Amino acid sequence: MARAFAKISFTPNVQAVQAEMGSRTAYRTVELGKAEAVALSEFEQGFIAARDSFYQATVSQSGWPYVQHRGGPAGFLKILDEQTIGYADFSGNRQYLSVGNLRGDDRVSFLLMDYPGRQRLKIWGRARVVDERCEPALLAKLEPPDFRGPVERGIVIRVEAFDWNCPKYITPRYSQREVETLLEQTRPQQQTNPVAPQAPIILGNGVLPLTISGVRQLTPRIRAYELRHADGESLPIYQAGTHIRVPIALPDGSVTSRTYSLTDAPDAPDCYHIAVLRVDDGDGGSSALHDGWQIGTRINVEAPENYFPLHDDDRPALLIAGGIGITPIKAMAETLAARGTQFQLHYTGRTSLDMAFVKYLQRQFYDRCRFYFSQTQNPTRLDVPALLGRASADTVIYVCGPTRLIDNVRQTARQLGIADERVQFESFS
Repeated sequence: MARAFAKISFTPNVQAVQAEMGSRTAYRTVELGKAEAVALSEFEQGFIAARDSFYQATVSQSGWPYVQHRGGPAGFLKILDEQTIGYADFSGNRQYLSVGNLRGDDRVSFLLMDYPGRQRLKIWGRARVVDERCEPALLAKLEPPDFRGPVERGIVIRVEAFDWNCPKYITPRYSQREVETLLEQTRPQQQTNPVAPQAPIILGNGVLPLTISGVRQLTPRIRAYELRHADGESLPIYQAGTHIRVPIALPDGSVTSRTYSLTDAPDAPDCYHIAVLRVDDGDGGSSALHDGWQIGTRINVEAPENYFPLHDDDRPALLIAGGIGITPIKAMAETLAARGTQFQLHYTGRTSLDMAFVKYLQRQFYDRCRFYFSQTQNPTRLDVPALLGRASADTVIYVCGPTRLIDNVRQTARQLGIADERVQFESFS
């Protein structure tokens, strides 16, 4: 979340409600952050270029908002530069509500949705109308190729702020093209393997029945799994740092189990989320999970357990994650942010492409996160002594990741005279 967004959105009335509901302290830190130059990164630009529709809001002379759906071929919303977007406006029902509103107030707001990926981008900006008589070259840049609709004008928007929404309540939906693609992928298997349907195999003997309801590829080797109660019931409450032990069917027919941290902050959960790194040269558990778990897979697990709990007072926190060790640390960061507790997050890995949740953490905690990449053209290294040396005397330190990272943090803390109880750790060795 950026300061530009807070400056536009957190009006006095919004601030008053935040204070009443207890979230004012957490959001105030955003307003006090360093002023940033608003620029769409490659990630936002790629997301915008892939959309085939968006929702646009304008303000009428009467003060009423007007929201309109805009659709076209993927990429019809153009990126002109890192601060400017635009689109060709086609002939419609000739009410001209949005265009008329822009004559009196150039402020616009956009909502761009990725329903299958459960992502949504909000954009605020100031729009102007592009006329073919005055700016034909610019209007030509906005016209989608091979689209036959008559273009009446162009709309160019100077972006003043943007923000990403939490995916929690975005219902996955799929277009006709996406459904047809998925069906085409399954038809050859159905034709070559015409077997009678069998009852689903349920793994595990725990008291909590779960169904895999979502699978998402976070990096080339890390997948996120969404697990819901098999009978549609609410799931047990948990705290940041909690894990669950899940059953996995191995290729030889035996069943083993592995422990994975819940990656989201607890909030009366209707689903659990875990992220699993595939290790092909390991003992086979993670690769068997990747190969075997599909949407609809049923497992029975025991209730979540927590051996890596987060402190519940106002002391600041220093969060250190290495590789897949980000999974419990992410939940801790979200919990601390919701409480309004001060924290810093330091996340190290090989490259950004190997590290889960990097883009999400950049968006959510841009002023409290730092990333270190050890195998890039210009590698950056985590300086543990300097980091711990700057920590205040009451800071609680949490570290999760490879054994070498944990040992480094613990040994450095002892050398600096930091008490062992202030250093909490969890290893994924």
